[in-house]
Amino acid sequence: MKKILLIGKDGQLGQELQPFLTAMGLLVSVGRDTLDLSQPQIIEQIIEEIQPEWVINTAAYTAVDKAESEPELAMKINGISPGILAKACQQLNAKLIHISTDYVFDGTQSHPYIETDSTHPLGVYGQSKLAGEIAIQETQAKFAIIRTAWVYGVGGTGNFVKTMLRLGKEREEIRVVCDQVGSPTWTGDLAQSIVQLMPLLNSETYGIYHCTNSGVTSWYDFAIAIVEEAKLLGFPLKIERVIPITTPEYPTPASRPAYSVLSGKKLANLLETHTPQWRQGLRKMLQELKP
Repeated sequence: MKKILLIGKDGQLGQELQPFLTAMGLLVSVGRDTLDLSQPQIIEQIIEEIQPEWVINTAAYTAVDKAESEPELAMKINGISPGILAKACQQLNAKLIHISTDYVFDGTQSHPYIETDSTHPLGVYGQSKLAGEIAIQETQAKFAIIRTAWVYGVGGTGNFVKTMLRLGKEREEIRVVCDQVGSPTWTGDLAQSIVQLMPLLNSETYGIYHCTNSGVTSWYDFAIAIVEEAKLLGFPLKIERVIPITTPEYPTPASRPAYSVLSGKKLANLLETHTPQWRQGLRKMLQELKP
């Protein structure tokens, strides 16, 4: 029976992965209280104690705007610790799956990013996540780095879907950016893809993969879809209007990529299946969440 270590058990993806991984082997799930990636010095000791055959790292510093004022903390968690994790995995001959982000790109492209496209992060968060990718690749570890985007799920807090539902209960009107596009990704579909990838990882398939739900939308159109689907399911919303605004009308400390579409072809070819369209994922998540 495989021994699997899941890091980040309390996050939205970590919560979604646990039932899948429990069915695959002996699962040890840890949160920040056990393994805090802001303290890289403890990582090797904990990996050595647990002796996993698989390490799945879903933990990260994800506060994109706050990272601009906390670059050292973001770099410790996202940039330095993944490399230490990879070295610890290498020593045990364990396999590592590490979750990364579309923010390693600058969003200036007009067609979906493939795994080998040049990276150019716009802010501290993206820079720290890219540093983590590079640190893993510089080891001899057996790894898969999975870049994803616009992630939301029933677990965790503060994702876009939950924010829209909360605001939709409180307000009749919401303003949402319409000039940033990407692929909303439900943790249920992301978790399933990760689990399907695991038995296929070997010396020929280690490397970087992109995984999001299929299809493309803007934050504005995503908000419209959330409201429409939630109303169909009977969520108590008073929202009547979603107003499109531009990025300059909603200034944030960190710049965001205007185009965050990742090509999932490489992973789809390996798994011999495409991820579901993003609206299907949204519908399933809302069905789980409905009052």
